[in-house]
Amino acid sequence: MEEKREKRYSMEERKEFRKLILEKLEKAKKDFLILQDSFSNSQDNGTDDTYPTFKAFEEGSETLSKEQNAQIMEHLQKFIKSLNAALIRVENKDYGICRITKKLIPKGRLMAVPHTTLSIEGKRLVEKRDK
Repeated sequence: MEEKREKRYSMEERKEFRKLILEKLEKAKKDFLILQDSFSNSQDNGTDDTYPTFKAFEEGSETLSKEQNAQIMEHLQKFIKSLNAALIRVENKDYGICRITKKLIPKGRLMAVPHTTLSIEGKRLVEKRDK
């Protein structure tokens, strides 16, 4: 009986994925810092927003905006964590292998979603299981 060797991406392909992940990681970190800065209101301490006529309207809008920013920041933190985990998988040479099917995830999917751990087939199996 012939022993099957698990297929993996080549070193050149992993370098390409690593570069893509690092680019996305850099952008996500910049976006997070911008949101964090705006969330803390450290940029504008003027008195433009203290005029009584507009204050009631702006307080509601400001609260909603802060809530949205907090949600986006939470999402970015999770995204950054996923990208860092993907970098570790690239270094460990197990990047691109579906954690459910154990098959190689197509390169196109990894280019679109470089932090994924599931192939489309694996994702469908998980969704079916969770129903």
